[in-house]
Amino acid sequence: MKRQKGNVGDVLTMGILVLALTVVMTSFIRCMALLQDKSDIRGCARDYILRMETVGFLNGTDRRELIEELGEIGLEEISLDGTTMNEVPYGAPVTLCIGGRLEGEYEVREIRTSTAKY
Repeated sequence: MKRQKGNVGDVLTMGILVLALTVVMTSFIRCMALLQDKSDIRGCARDYILRMETVGFLNGTDRRELIEELGEIGLEEISLDGTTMNEVPYGAPVTLCIGGRLEGEYEVREIRTSTAKY
């Protein structure tokens, strides 16, 4: 049985391709996780704007719960600047503005507006 000549270039090419595919997959998974977090923030904002519609503003209890939920999602440096914090009359607009950072790197801003219906 004779030994066949091999080509190191073929093995090296396959190794580089596997490494590149690993990098692409890792980046994809990270991006998908960020999109999922953003989707979770959107859902949370929707829940709280619906609560605000029935109360007319974001009350203290809801504010604490919202900040806690956003923290669980992974949002840091949470800001509610621009949010309706005082009661408004029936039919007036209520606004929920959520700001912060995901993973300390990506700025997130979610703004929801509705009408007070209490």
